[in-house]
Amino acid sequence: MEGMDFDYKDNKYRSAKVVNGLNMAGPRAHFRGMGFNDDELRRPFIGVINTFNEMHPGHIHLKRIGELVKDGVRTAGGIPFEVNTISICDGFTQGHVGMCSVLPSREVITDSIEVYVNAHQLDGIVLIGGCDKIVPAMLMAMLRINIPAILVTGGPMLPAEYKGKTYATYELKEMAGKLMKGDISRKEYDHMEGLMSPGPGSCAMMGTANSMSVAAEAMGLTLPGSACAHAVSGKKNRIAKESGIEIVRLVEENIRPRDIVNQEMLEFAAKICLSAGGSTNITLHLPAIAHEAKLNMTLNEIEKISSNTPYLAKIKPSGHHTMLDLYKAGGVYGVIREFADTENLDRMTVNGKTLRENLRDIVELDHEVIHPVADAYAKEGSIAVLRGNLSPGGCVVKQAAVVKNMRVHTGPARCFESEEEATAAIYDQKIEHGDVIVIRNEGPKGGPGMREMLTATAALVGMGYSETVALITDGRFSGATRGPCIGHISPETAQRGPIAALKDGDMITVNIDKRLIQVALSDEEIKERLEKLPPFTPKVKDGYLYRYANSVSSADEGAILK
Repeated sequence: MEGMDFDYKDNKYRSAKVVNGLNMAGPRAHFRGMGFNDDELRRPFIGVINTFNEMHPGHIHLKRIGELVKDGVRTAGGIPFEVNTISICDGFTQGHVGMCSVLPSREVITDSIEVYVNAHQLDGIVLIGGCDKIVPAMLMAMLRINIPAILVTGGPMLPAEYKGKTYATYELKEMAGKLMKGDISRKEYDHMEGLMSPGPGSCAMMGTANSMSVAAEAMGLTLPGSACAHAVSGKKNRIAKESGIEIVRLVEENIRPRDIVNQEMLEFAAKICLSAGGSTNITLHLPAIAHEAKLNMTLNEIEKISSNTPYLAKIKPSGHHTMLDLYKAGGVYGVIREFADTENLDRMTVNGKTLRENLRDIVELDHEVIHPVADAYAKEGSIAVLRGNLSPGGCVVKQAAVVKNMRVHTGPARCFESEEEATAAIYDQKIEHGDVIVIRNEGPKGGPGMREMLTATAALVGMGYSETVALITDGRFSGATRGPCIGHISPETAQRGPIAALKDGDMITVNIDKRLIQVALSDEEIKERLEKLPPFTPKVKDGYLYRYANSVSSADEGAILK
């Protein structure tokens, strides 16, 4: 019938389902009630998925970033709709029960994005996040939903400066040990506390947040420069606006994340991350991302890649350079450039150019910060995967942050059932040089939530144990952790893995060079001890963490929900 055409939008857009047809009068009325006109209903609908948070230094500036993204979307002819999801700051959860919720929040963020984007049938999305679980969660969501998408990372915090040296926030935790030993005064400690977080952004080191931002950029899912452009920089502002412009093009050309991220690209991202000193937590996040992309990334794959990846950039906590130094030296593409002759860089990224084409914008490199392959810090990447009768499923260590004399270590076990117990013993100096600290019941199921052991590992450094004492755990570590700290022991204590059988005095050998972690017990002795243990009793009886503990996979599988 004449005048009965209610098709406002080309059916190539997902959002046509929301506005086209007589039966969509209700949604159209709501749009008009919110101030949208007919012309705007015809344009692509772009979700701007933000994680702005007033209790999060890495995300407190993201409201401004969201506004710039929306400006870009409008400039390119799209209609932006901003929505927030949660973001937890690991820094506020260190050393207490709150850390149990941090890794599980990754799945909540991914699921919440999927639910919102599919419910509203958005045509494309720009995701804005900056810190440890948020960046991997957003990458997981992008690849799960698989509609046109771009990630805008929040950017690093500027480094703190004190007495001519640069610092990152994790070093304050190490200073606590120095304070307790009397190496520094309370007045100096308080002064440093006021300096260590100089503004917004992710912590100024190659921790998990920046490691995953590096991986995202190398994966081709951010605009060039995103990972290292600092939170307060003009470049970050430009990247935000340009991302809003680019997403409209991606929608029109129907270019999706899985068109960009294939098995080769995922492995390349792991390589670049490992060459730049990436955190052990990437061994949880890259397998989870691969799972969403229907690809493969196991501990074996990561070990294989790391064994064949030169270590080129020694960023805090593994060295003295900061993320600002890396930015000035060329950033992620500065690292990529060192592989231009050996890797396939003719792979597409979200800006419509290949990795190789994006290299043309890189200025001359600073080889003091990014070493050439011929002069690498080490022949292997930042992470090593160890196996043995103590961890048949595998465990991980940031070998780039281990001093040479601790790459091979044998010592007696000192067993603790939580991080709090171990930390108290360290501060009370009840640990002997040469010991191997064992922290158990901190795995994905047992924690639950696989807490970071940063309070304990920072105490080791501050109390002067970091070059004589090893630490092993079924928990995980902050990207700030340094020293001979081996995490993600699989199977975990709750699964009655061999770590559950350990007793004080058992001799444990860690040999990073041979990729070995071993306890001087026979298989029969381990089996007998495990059979005498009572059944595992969950710490949490209800709520999300109860459901998480019952559904989460082992750390060697990425701690994904099944």
